[in-house]
Order: sequence, then C-alpha cells, then structure tokens
Amino acid sequence: MRKIILAGNWKMFKTQAETLAFVQDFKPELDELPEGREVVLCVPFTDLAILSKSLHGSQVSVGAQNVHWEETGAFTGEISAPMLLEVGVRYVVIGHSERRQLFGETDETVNFRLRAAQKAGLVPILCVGETKLQRDRGEAESVIFQQLKAGLMGVDQASLVIAYEPIWAIGTGDTCATDEANRIIGLIRSRLDNKDVTIQYGGSVKPEIIDEIMAQPEIDGVLVGGASLEAKGFGRIVNYK
Repeated sequence: MRKIILAGNWKMFKTQAETLAFVQDFKPELDELPEGREVVLCVPFTDLAILSKSLHGSQVSVGAQNVHWEETGAFTGEISAPMLLEVGVRYVVIGHSERRQLFGETDETVNFRLRAAQKAGLVPILCVGETKLQRDRGEAESVIFQQLKAGLMGVDQASLVIAYEPIWAIGTGDTCATDEANRIIGLIRSRLDNKDVTIQYGGSVKPEIIDEIMAQPEIDGVLVGGASLEAKGFGRIVNYK
C-alpha cells in the first residue's frame, strides 16, 4: 500500500535557534494531522541533532539533504550514513537538481549514495526531473527514464521514495500543471518493479494549491522547498483537505 509522505526541504536555511523557533510554532499544526500521513523535515546538517531531539515522540521524521557512499574516509565536506543515524535521521534526499546542477552530482554517484543509504537503514528520497530546455525539446520522459534506470541499479524499491521535481518549476513560482505532474508520476510508476513506491511531486508547492495536487490519483505526497520554512504554511500543506 502506498504511503503518504509530506516532506520539507529547508536547503541552506535556518540556524539552530531558528529551528527551535520553527518547532515551537509547528507542533500545534500537528494536533489534528490525519492518520496515515508521515511528515518529514530535511534540514541542514547543523540542525539535525537539535531537530531530532525537539521532535522526539512527534509525528515528524528527520531527514538529511545528502549522504556519502563511504562510511569513513578523506571526503572533506561530506557526511556518512552512520553519522546521520547517530543523530536520529531516518530519511535522506539524494540527487536533488541543485546537487546535480551546482555540485556535479551524476546518475552514477546518485546510485552510490542510494545504495549506501539503504545499506545503513536510511530511506532515500530520490529526486528526478527535467530542465526547461529538455521539456521544450520533448525529452522530459527520456531524461527521467534514464535517471531512474541508472539511479535504481541494485536499489531495493521496498525502501524508497521518489520525488518528481521538474527543474524549471523549482523556486520559480511556476508550478507544473497538476494533471501533467500526475501523468509524469504515473509514467515513473510504470517503470518501477514495486508499484507501491511513494512518489512525490516537488516544484514551487504552495499551501494554496496543495489540495489540488493531492487530489491527483498518482501523487503520494510532496517535497516542499520554500513553503516548508514557515510553520503555518507548512502546517496547511501537511493538513491538506
């Protein structure tokens, strides 16, 4: 059975003090959270421990934004799965378009990270999606299928979340039409061995459109960027109608 997972990706925002203030404002938003929904906050590395401690016993899981494929080693600036587990992390975002475009992430390194995360017991959130140019050329489907083929080699689909994030809609305010997002996510599901994998939509998700997004039959949740930074707005998202 497909699980509903609503995740926030804070990217490089919020100090520890700001994180504590967010938690204080966000906890009341969970009082009437419907059953069967899991909430995840994927935050900067410096916020992980304090978030895990302050959310202990709540309905919110903690996620990281990256993980290296080795447990230890001379990899300056990276972080390992055991380090994440030690501070209570359960999920980890892998292959986000910003990592691919700005920091040289490839389908091969995405695959390395996915397998390392699963080996350690973390649940990876694999991000896939096309650029505006690729969409305009009619290449959206082929790009996404290649990302899936290369990324999922040797990956256990029973412990996996996929986020479809059209790159042209991330942080631009230009949200992909909900029926088109539903269509693409349906195509992604058709390429999976496990049809029960949770597949999220991400890309300028806002409280005003969350009900419409979650009404789509193929969409199992959202990966939210900027709108997850404000407690009441993200509260409206996780309590979608």
